[in-house]
Formats: sequence, C-alpha cells, structure tokens
Amino acid sequence: MKDLLRLLDEYLATRRALGARLVQTERLLRSFLAFLVEYEAACITTQLALQWATEPSQTQPAWQAQRLGVVRAFARYASAADPRHEVPPEGLLTAQYRRVIPYIYSDKEITDLIGAAQRLRGSSDLRACTYSSLLGLLAVTGMRSSEPLRLDRDDVDLASGVLTVRRSKFGKSRCLPVHESTCQALADYAAQRDRLCPHPVDPAFFLSERGTRITQNTLQRTFVQLSQQVGLRDRSDSRGPRLHDLRHRFAIGTLLRWYREGLDVEQQTPRLATYLGHVHVSDTYWYLTATPELLQVAARRLDRTARRPA
Repeated sequence: MKDLLRLLDEYLATRRALGARLVQTERLLRSFLAFLVEYEAACITTQLALQWATEPSQTQPAWQAQRLGVVRAFARYASAADPRHEVPPEGLLTAQYRRVIPYIYSDKEITDLIGAAQRLRGSSDLRACTYSSLLGLLAVTGMRSSEPLRLDRDDVDLASGVLTVRRSKFGKSRCLPVHESTCQALADYAAQRDRLCPHPVDPAFFLSERGTRITQNTLQRTFVQLSQQVGLRDRSDSRGPRLHDLRHRFAIGTLLRWYREGLDVEQQTPRLATYLGHVHVSDTYWYLTATPELLQVAARRLDRTARRPA
C-alpha cells in the first residue's frame, strides 16, 4: 500500500504541474485507497474498483461512472509502474448525464431574494450586507457561485471596473469588466464591510461576520434559506431553483439584449463564452435555454431577414 500511496502522490503532482487542480480527484482517490486497505488489497483490481465506485448503491449512475473514471485514470498511471495493477475497462459503468432544466428567475424574484438577504440576522449587519451584495453580483455577472467567494481585495479594481477571477474551472483565470453601477454597489459594500469588520482575518473581498472567507457550503445553505423565505421552494423541498441558475439567467438575458439591439448574436456569442469563462463556445450553448421570450425575439429577427429583398 505504501507503493500505491507514493504513486498517488506522484500522479497528483504530475497532473498539477500541468495546471490541474484535482481537489475532488484527490479526495476520491484517497477514499479508494482507504477502501483497498480495508480489503487488504495491495493492487488495484477491476472488481474492487467497480465495488467502490458503486457504493453506496443509491447514488446516481452518472456519479458512479465518474468515480470509476477517476480510478481508471489513476490505474493507467499505476499500471505503467507496476503491471499488477488492473485498469478497469471502458464501458463498465455508463450513464449519460441528464441536463437539469434551469430555472430562469424573473426580475421580481431576484429583487425578492436580495431583499430577503438584506433582512438576514446576525451579530452585526455584515451578514445581510455580504449576502445581498453576493447575490446581486452573481445576478449581474453570471459568475460561477464559487468565483466571487475566491475574490481577494486586490482582485477587485473598482477604479477600472474590472474583477480578476483567478484559477477558476479548468485552472483558467480571466478579467471581468463590470458596469459602473456594479462598481458603485461593490464600493458601498466595501465601505460597510470595512466599518463593520475593520480587522479581517482573511484578505477575501466578501467576508463572514468572523472576518473570514465564506465557504461554498455556507453560501449554498444561506441561499436555500432565502429561497424558502421568498416562496421559491417549500421548507421540505430538497430540490429547487439553484444558485447556478443565475448563470443561465445572465446568459439568456445577454442574448435577449443583443437581439433587441440588432446585433449579430452568432458573431457575439464568443464574447459571452469568454466572459463566462468557457473553454469552448459550445460550452456556452449549454446555458442558452429556449425561453418563450428568447424564441419570440429570435423569430422576429428571422422574419425580418426572410422579408429582405434578395
């Protein structure tokens, strides 16, 4: 088992040197090696990999297939060093990911969520101030929910109106220009934050009441609480509109604006892909849900094009 642990450390170090973050991958592989220890197995076998990937049995097939894929990639590396390690073949677990139908928030629902955040209680007004500002920023930029949480103060240039998002998905960094109204809202938040928490523990731009960086889990729990308060989900609902749906709303809203401005949407889409931090333009199409309003403006554009004389 010491050899496997050494190989795992080498595997992670090699891939991270190429720019991969592998936070979840490391957690899964260390869990798998602990599983092998329980079975007193010194080598990776297809049978044990499959057994680990499908436990617990009630998990989604897509997640089980993903777990096995993580082991398969590591097993290829381990097998090159020691052929006793088996590489689980492709196709043992196949599950096509089913796209969750996004929820497209209305302007009123966004206003209600921010209003509920402004009424959050805490030991000071910082909690309400932070979460209302966070939700507002997510709504107007389409950032991934984790991205504003990683912003440090030096990443927020309000004089130039640019946010620097560092090492986001796929290890990519990007600069996001934001509207002057967004800059003003962020400046107002920063002033209140510094007044309420003059000696923060962390350099994060968005702070908890303890002066620390807010975690993704804390943001998610707070969002569920707020969405219950404004009627977007019942108290007992484990599912409902997601934070990630704000990203869908931003993408669709951007397309609607371009259609109304008479711009060539197909030509402009790469700009949206860059802003959202996508590697390929095709990734952006995932967010473009055919809402009635979007279909209506697109149909009007098509109708005008068809009527033009040849």
